[in-house]
This record gives sequence, C-alpha cells and structure tokens, in this order.
Amino acid sequence: MGGERHQALKEAPIGDRQRKHGGPTDTTVLVGGRIITCDERGAIAEAIAIRDGRVLAVGDSDTVRAQAGTGARVADLGGGIVIPGLIDTHPHLMHFGALAEPLVDLTDVSCHEDIVARIAARAAVTPPGEWIMTTPVGEPHYFIRRSYRDLVEGVLPHRDVLDRAAPRHPVFIQAWAPVVPNVCAMNSLALDLLDIGHATPDRVGDVWIEKDAAGRPTGRLHGSVTNYYCDDPFVNGLLRRLPLLQPEAIIPGTRRAMRAFNALGVTAVYEAHLMTFSLIEFYRSLRDQDQLTLRVLCAPEAEPFGVVWSDPLQPPGYRERLDRARDLTDRSDHMFRVDGVTVSPYGPCWPGFARMREAYQDPYGRQTRGRSTVSLEKVGQAIRYCHEKGVRLNIVTSGQAETDGVLGRLEELGHVPLTTDGRAWLLQHFSFAEPDLVRRAAALGLDITTTMSFSWGKGELVRERFGDHLLPDFIPLARLLESGLHVAAGTDWGPKNVFEHIALAVEPRYAAGGDAAATPGISRRRALAMWTSEAAHVLRWDDIGSLRPGNHADLVILDRDPLACPLDELPGTQVVTTMLGGKTVTGPDPTE
Repeated sequence: MGGERHQALKEAPIGDRQRKHGGPTDTTVLVGGRIITCDERGAIAEAIAIRDGRVLAVGDSDTVRAQAGTGARVADLGGGIVIPGLIDTHPHLMHFGALAEPLVDLTDVSCHEDIVARIAARAAVTPPGEWIMTTPVGEPHYFIRRSYRDLVEGVLPHRDVLDRAAPRHPVFIQAWAPVVPNVCAMNSLALDLLDIGHATPDRVGDVWIEKDAAGRPTGRLHGSVTNYYCDDPFVNGLLRRLPLLQPEAIIPGTRRAMRAFNALGVTAVYEAHLMTFSLIEFYRSLRDQDQLTLRVLCAPEAEPFGVVWSDPLQPPGYRERLDRARDLTDRSDHMFRVDGVTVSPYGPCWPGFARMREAYQDPYGRQTRGRSTVSLEKVGQAIRYCHEKGVRLNIVTSGQAETDGVLGRLEELGHVPLTTDGRAWLLQHFSFAEPDLVRRAAALGLDITTTMSFSWGKGELVRERFGDHLLPDFIPLARLLESGLHVAAGTDWGPKNVFEHIALAVEPRYAAGGDAAATPGISRRRALAMWTSEAAHVLRWDDIGSLRPGNHADLVILDRDPLACPLDELPGTQVVTTMLGGKTVTGPDPTE
C-alpha cells in the first residue's frame, strides 16, 4: 500500500459496547480490502478472521464479523490486497544468507572509489592479516541488469587500487556462480598469499591471469573463477585457502535472509538442494530457539557437490547418508520439517555441465555433452533405496540426457504413481522438458518444482550454445501444467522478487535482450498458485498456501492486486505487511 495507504492500515474503532461485552480478544478481523484466498474455488472475499494463529472465517464482511464475535479486533485494510503467504520451493535461503553475511557488500557500488571506501571501512575494524572478502558488483546471481561493467571505470579495480583500501589485509572480490567465464580481483597481499606472481603462467587451465606490460599480475583473474560450480583445479585450489564459508556467519546470515524473504512476502521455504545434515541442524537450532520467521521444510542431499570442499562419496558413505536421511524424517512440527532425500546429477548449463543428447559448446568453444555430478548408478541406488524404505525422493535434473536417464531408472521400478505415504516424488528444475519427457514424468505421477529464473537468466545462453530449436522446451510452464503435473516455483538464482517471477510466468522473457521467450505463458491465477496453493500441495504441507478456514494465518498485504494490475506494474508490487500464523513478521501490524 505505498504512501498514504500505510496510514490507513490501522485498527478500526470498536465501540464501548463491543469492548464491554468482551469475547474472543485473540480474534482479529481484516476488512476494507480484497482477500485473494487461492483456495480450490479461487474465491475472492471481503474480510478474513484470524484466531489463535489460524484462519477462522473468510467471506463477506458481515458474515465474517458475526463468526468472529463482538469482542474481535477489527482492522481496516484501507483498500489493500491480501494473499496467502508465498512459498519458495528453491530459495537457497541459508546458503546465500550465510555466504553473504560476512562479506563487504559491493552489489550497489558505482565506482572504484566506492569500493575503496567500503573495503577501507571494513579494514578499520578487522585485525591486520585477516582476509577481507566481498560480494561481486551488481545484481546477484546472473548480473545481467547490473554488473562490474556498469562501474564508471567499466572494470574491477586492480591490485594497486585495492592496496589503497587495505594495505595490511588480503582482499578478494568474488565472482559468484552461475556465470562462466567471470572475473575476480585481489590486492597485492592476497596475490602473495596465494602464490600468484611474475612466474605464474598467463593461463592455467581455464583461468587467465591478467598482467601488465612488465609481466606483473594486475590482481584480476578471468575465466572459470566462480566460487562454486567452478570445477577448475587451479581456482579450486585457491578457493580452498580462502574463508568462503564462515560457520559463525550461518545463524546471523540466515536470520538476515529470513527477514529479507519475509519482506518479499515469503512465509515458507523448501530447502532441498545442496542441503547438508549440518545445515539442517542450524535450522533446527533456530526452531528450538523460536527464531524462525518462516516455515521450513528440508530434504538433505545424498551427495552434495558444486562447492570446492565437496569430494565424491564412496559406496558405504553414500548408503550411510541415505540411512541418515530416512531416520531424520519428521513432519510433525508446524514450523520445521524434514522429509525425504535429494539426489542431484544436475549440472548447470553455464560451465558446460548440463548433460545433453547433442554436443554443444562449453564457455570456451569446446564441444561437450556435459557430465553428471552424481553417477547414474548412484541415482539408481537412491531410487531403489527410497522405494524399498519408504523415503520421499527429490531428484534434481537439467539436461535432456540427464532427465532421460533418471526417468528410465524410475520406470524400471514398474510402480506408479511414485509416492511415499501419498506424497508424490519430486522432479526439480526439469529445465529441458520435451513433450515426451513431460508425458513420462506425468505417467510416473511426479510433482515438479522449477523456476522462471532459468528462462529469464539463461535464455540467451541456451540460444547461443544449444540452439534456437531447444528454446520451446526450456521451462515450458504451459506444457507442464497442461499435462496434469502439479508444478511449484522457486527463485533459486534470482531475481528474488516473486512478483517478477509471476509476471515472467504470464509473459516469459529472456533478460539479456528483453525478448519474448519461445514458450507460451500461463494465466495469473495459475502463476500465483505456483507460489501458494500448488506449492503447498507439492510439499504436502496441508494447512498453508491458501486462506481457508483452519489453515495457518500466513498472509501478505499488498499495495496492488496481482491478478488485476497492469502486467508491467506487477514486478513493482510492494509488500506492506507479512504475517506468519497471525503474527506480523514485517511491516506495520494491522492489529495495532
């Protein structure tokens, strides 16, 4: 509700007679707006009543007030729009929060002097000799709308500029995945500590060491220099010597990230990719301390990969992780749950890992068909294990050859639908969803989670490296939904604004050129459902995702109607208030 509408979000007057007669003082009625319930009927209501953290009633104002009783607080929405709390099924909330927490934030700097000032400020409070790590410059994680190229100087600073900022600290400006090739930068002390000097070759593997006319490294490295999904031995060796992940940053970083997600209207997340058992325990710790500000469902990864410290597991260790995931399953809590296991042969497109049927070019023009990060044999082992032990399985795939192999292993079970106690198994990402692959996934009874992040951020990449003929199969939401599959959505690498994702589902676009995507869009109602009721269905979290009586009162108050506002204004939707279980977690409290 921007501006003056904020002032309208206040408690409506309640007469002395209402207060004197008492009643359920823990009951609140929100009126004076439009309630988009996202229930099975697609109902739109005038009012909603909340009691003890759950939805008591939804409907016309008079009926809801009557059900709430005379002692209920009545808050006027001032024309605001209410929707269910949003559910992000691929947020990497803890990962990105923990990685970013200790870093100097350079995302919005405009020039080298800004960079120097921010690093110098950190150096002033950091013991000499300790690393100063920074974010990249620009908008994570694709850096399409803004990157280091938009600095006044057009390039990252070289070592001498960074030396001015922190002469007694090693400094490292990171390059974040998924973009490959990329560029990182460091100062003189960092180069010395990492043994990069005159004698270092100009190129090592797929990394180019930039040097000046005298053969002195400038501090800028180009190529495969990302902090994960890198797979270059030279850079991985460097990164293992850096404080990339700082355990003491995990809890504060997650708290900060939860607040950021709340401010975007998110009240539940599914953390099922690259989740280790230790990270899950950090979530459990936050739950035990009553510090979760959104609901969390986790699924541990059978074999995490992609980060520099991950090594392939031997068969006994792999089986042990499957057993541990089975034993962790617990869906009893209303805030924190663990269910199933994730197996991920998935390889990203950018570094040339996606397994495809036809050869394509990697970032450096070499022909490849990609590779699996987890062998098909291990995928088959996880499939058989989950089928025999009654564990819900989540499989992450990308390329067509990868998905084809996974579906083949699932079909070998000879059992459909593939469920665990009625909870369908999941196929995550499903980036290249050809008609036959979609038919097979639907026949297996799988549920899908995917993201418009990929078509938005990688559409031009697919066009350049794979060819235009594959674009109609790249995140084809309409095809997935028309097949009868249940599809939920996530933000993954971004943008993190869910309303931009909804707009991209209605009118898919490739970000680099702003061109319309090759796949047809879907209706706004179906796009919103992917973030609410369909997401709840896919997660089998029965009492979230819609505003119907008995459900948790997880809701968001908006400044515009996402189903009716002009489409080009939808990404600009502002979240005024986010409520979790009837309690405000961000924005003005409508009950006060």
